[in-house]
This record gives sequence, structure tokens and C-alpha cells, in this order.
Amino acid sequence: MSVYQIIYMKADYEPWWQFEGWESTIVSTTLFETEKEFQEGLQATFMDFRQKFEHEASKEDKYYAFWTEEEREYCEACEDDIQIFHGIIINQLLDNKI
Repeated sequence: MSVYQIIYMKADYEPWWQFEGWESTIVSTTLFETEKEFQEGLQATFMDFRQKFEHEASKEDKYYAFWTEEEREYCEACEDDIQIFHGIIINQLLDNKI
């Protein structure tokens, strides 16, 4: 049996980078037991994010980044404003191993 997972993360980098400690940027994780529920949940998430954020990019049909130019935070280490990304990661977990 498969379980489908949608991870929502918010960070100053796109979700496909998954830098060390990226798990600390997770805002929420949603699990779905059927592919139909997963597809419906994914489409609802995309619709919501596309209404909120003007930019979108994706990689490998698994990682999706959304952002607006206005959402930036000051980075003391780089002494500049950095872009904030809202990332979606989708996973299919086999045998209920979560």
C-alpha cells in the first residue's frame, strides 16, 4: 500500500536544495491514503499557492517553489535582503513507512 505525502516548507531557498537541517523549515505535512485524495489535495494546494504567490518554479515533478518579490527577510550574515520561498515537496511512501 502506498501513502502520499505533501510537505510544505518555508525557507530562504527553493525546496529542491534540501540543505542540511531543511526539515526545520517544514510548516506542515499532509498524508493521503489514496492517489485520488492526494491528487485532489495537491490540486487544491496548487490553486491556493498560485492565488497567493506570483512566481512559481518546479523540478523533477516533485519540488515546487512559490514566491512574491515583496516577501524578503534581512540576512545579517550576507547584509542583504533574501527571498523567501514557499516550497511544496511531494512523496509517495511505500508500505506505510513514514
